[in-house]
Amino acid sequence: MTHIAFIGLGIMGSPMAAHLARAGHDVVGFNRTPEKTAPLVAAGGRAATSAREAVQGAQVVMTMLPDSPDVEAVLLGEDGVLALAAPGALVVDFSSIRPDVTVSLAAEARRRGLRYLDAPVSGGEAGARDAALSIMVGGEAADFAAAKPLFDVVGKTVVHVGPSGSGQTVKAANQLMVAAHIQALAEATVFLEAYGVDVEAAFEVLGGGLAGSKVLAQKQGNMRERTFDPGFRLQLHHKDLGIVQAAAREAGVVIPLGAVVGQLVGSLVAQGHGGLDHSALLKGVEQLSGRVTD
Repeated sequence: MTHIAFIGLGIMGSPMAAHLARAGHDVVGFNRTPEKTAPLVAAGGRAATSAREAVQGAQVVMTMLPDSPDVEAVLLGEDGVLALAAPGALVVDFSSIRPDVTVSLAAEARRRGLRYLDAPVSGGEAGARDAALSIMVGGEAADFAAAKPLFDVVGKTVVHVGPSGSGQTVKAANQLMVAAHIQALAEATVFLEAYGVDVEAAFEVLGGGLAGSKVLAQKQGNMRERTFDPGFRLQLHHKDLGIVQAAAREAGVVIPLGAVVGQLVGSLVAQGHGGLDHSALLKGVEQLSGRVTD
């Protein structure tokens, strides 16, 4: 049994923390919205009233937060995790944030005698709920080995991809590819519908060929039914595409498709659709095609 503090119990963090509790670990969770600790408590975990209370005595501190400033706010400062955590504790950040921020946080953690892993995840709400996430981990190999049994509780594909910041870099590439796939699926949906094709049948045969992908398998229902309840919100994907564009510019790499998709996502967020699932990219294609359905 490992004593774990889990900070950030949203769409992704809540089921992840619950899985760890059900696996027999002592999980103490904190969320700014207290009622979001209920699923963890139901799974056998405990609720804390503050990050300070959650971190006290924890061997491992896990965070799942929206953006770089949120992670910095929780980790840094006199009441931050890095100041409160016990010497030698392992800090695991599951958030998707800027690689350069991660490198800085990891260096500060080491300066304070702590271990640090950046471990962003892919798989969305379904992956978190089903403990089937892909987890890309940056940091020291020995720290990864120590955390691997915990990662295996919440993820299906767990890979150490390099030193600190590498996990975030791989996640940025993941978000670039996912956004491009979803945009292509949205365009294909509108194209097929324009010709009166049975879209469900079309996707069945497309899924058996080179066009098949997890995006097609998981998001085609959203496209066909126009149901955009958030599994992964557009506003978060907008943030992630900003990360990959900035990182690409810093590396001198050109990502023209990423830039276009970033603008399309940004347009929907600006229109007030940021709370919808990223499959709502379909709305943008419909608008540009003059085929708005709502």
